[in-house]
Order: sequence, then structure tokens, then C-alpha cells
Amino acid sequence: MRVLKQIVAVTWLNLRNLPQRVGSSVVAVIGVAAVVLVFAAVLSMAKGFERTMISAGSDDTAIIMRSGSTSELNSGISNDQALIVANAPGVLKDGDSAVISAELYVVVDVKKKSTNTDANVPFRGIQSGAFAVRNNVAMVEGRMFETGKNEIIVGRAAQQEFAGLDTGSTIRFGQTEWQIVGVFEAQGSVSESELWTDVRVLQNAYRRGNFFQSVRAKLQSSASLPELEAALEADPRIDPDVMSEREYYSGQAEPLSRFIKLIGYPLTILMSIGAVFGALNSMYSSVSVRGKEIATLRALGFGPISILFSTMIESTLLALVGGVVGGAIAFLAFNGFQVSTLNGASFSQVVFDFAVTPDLLINGLYAALIIGAFGGLFPAIRAARLPVAQALREL
Repeated sequence: MRVLKQIVAVTWLNLRNLPQRVGSSVVAVIGVAAVVLVFAAVLSMAKGFERTMISAGSDDTAIIMRSGSTSELNSGISNDQALIVANAPGVLKDGDSAVISAELYVVVDVKKKSTNTDANVPFRGIQSGAFAVRNNVAMVEGRMFETGKNEIIVGRAAQQEFAGLDTGSTIRFGQTEWQIVGVFEAQGSVSESELWTDVRVLQNAYRRGNFFQSVRAKLQSSASLPELEAALEADPRIDPDVMSEREYYSGQAEPLSRFIKLIGYPLTILMSIGAVFGALNSMYSSVSVRGKEIATLRALGFGPISILFSTMIESTLLALVGGVVGGAIAFLAFNGFQVSTLNGASFSQVVFDFAVTPDLLINGLYAALIIGAFGGLFPAIRAARLPVAQALREL
């Protein structure tokens, strides 16, 4: 108890004297703040991309593609095979009709608003069941396209990121003009990066005959997926890959997310090393300036343990302040910041928001505390071992 009281007393004395060492203290705080800012900013890109991709998926919706396909872009499903899926066990029925959407996926060039450069944008042909198989899609502006007409509805994120997608405008892809008649939202998921039209019209425009690239099927429940998969794999007329939407989009998100983390973690580690040296310099300077003060405390009966812990607490608190500052700047500057990037699996743009999530901020604070502890350790040991007699002779 006596040691604890001494630690509290010395720590309070150190904190009260911080204004006398404001320069070195600010340097330590800024160094840690920069580490946490970079850590949160870089990894919020991965978090935002993952959230955008995975939120489009559902456990009770299956996506069926040709076996061996890595994405919808290189898949192929015939009309007869789509009918096989519709009649398979495990698929939800609405009356006598299966709740499915056989879809075609092509990539078109649209100008980015920010750079006026061409970007690959997903253009999806859908059937009438497309809204029923997706839990999070709703029209928010204009109207639904009419079957058989060159009409498009666009995702809200695509409209915000790319030029020429306002409701009522006309856009040309190849030799075909399309009328934009409405806007849909999908709770920020990857679907909002797409343009949608009638699948039969898209088949004719791109000469795809009677072929699709994927079939989305609403399941009776998430537990029905194995039943559907077994039935389709047993049918010699179709050679499918069957997975839940959530599994599909998780796989799509993984390569880019892994790449961002591969950059983000080493960068954070390198900056953390620099911040540790900054904290070391700050605390060594603090100990040097307070040599007489520490010797006086030792002469008054304060033990080396109380000096050591109080110095480390000071360093850790300075780092914690830096962590809070860095996290706050990252949240205010980057959370919700909208960008688009190329999804390597589909060779098309995905519009997403940076996501500075609570777990990122907490991990940033953990990093700050570790930096503060390491930065204060050796100066604290030096302070605790400072020769009392030598320091007192300098008084």
C-alpha cells in the first residue's frame, strides 16, 4: 500500500510538471498519433471493402455458377440449366414459381466523376425475381425498368461515383442507347455499384443467346443449401458450383483485403518503431531534466519502484493521448469517405466507404499503449537507478 501511494504521488507530480517539458511531450504525442492515424486509415479501407462485399450476401440465398468459375464473369449457365435449378429441392416457392433470378453480368465503360477517366462498371441483366432473392434492395428514385425495353436502374453508389447516371438521362454502351429510369439502394452493399436491366434485353444487346452467367435462388432456409447442392451435383445435365451468397462475396473480398493488410501492418510496425524512439527520446529528456527532483524524492524515502512505475505511467499516458488524437482524426477524416477500386475477381469497379470501426480504434489504442510502455521502459529503469548522492551534490 505504501508503494502504491508513492507511485500515485510521484505520477501526479510528474503530470503537474508536464508544462515544463511541453516540447518533448508534444513530440511523443504526435509520433504516436501518426502511427494510430495511419493504422486506422489504411485498415479502414480493408474494413470498408469487406463490409461492402459481404453485406450483399445472405446465408439463405444460393448462387449457382458453372463448376470451376472464379466469378460470374467467367461462368456460363444455359436456360435449360436455369430451369433445373428452379425445380431443384430446397428452393423457395412463391405459389408454383421458384424464387430465382437467372442473371447476365457484363462490364461497361463509364467515366468517373472525380478523374473523368474510364472505369469498368458492372452491368447486370436480371429477372423479375432479383429483388425477391436479395434482402436489402429497394427502389428509392424513379421507377423500375419495363421488361423488353432498353431501360436501366442504377445503384446509388454508382450514381454518386460515376458520370452520366442521373435519372432521366440517356447513356450509350456500344451501339445501344439506354434510358436511366430509376435508382436503387442496397444498404451500402456491392450491389449499389451496379447497373441493372432486363436480362433478355441485355442478352440481345451483347449477343449472348439464351445463356446466363449465374442463377440466384432463394432457399427455404439456410439449412437447405446442402440439399440443393446435392441435388444439382447428382444431375448429369448441370455441372455447378453451389454456394451461399455470403460465402461467394467473402471469397471475392479476400484478395484485396489481404493485400491492403499486407501493406498496412508492416507500415504500422515501421512507424511504431519510429514512435518508440520518439517516446524514448522524450522520456530520457524528462529523466535528465528531473534528475535533481528524482534524487530529492529518493532522499525523502521514495523507493526506486515508485520512480520506475511513475515514469512508465507518464510515458504510457502520453502515448494514450496520442492514440486518442490519432484515432479521432482518422474517424473524422476517413470514416464514410467514398472511393472506388477495381475488384480483381470481376475486373469491375466496386464503390465503397472507408470504415473506421470501433475494433480498429481499440486496436490503435492498444498499439499506442505498447509504444508508450516500450518508450518509457528504459528511461524508467535509468530514473530508478539514478545515483542519489551524485544528483544531490548538484543541488
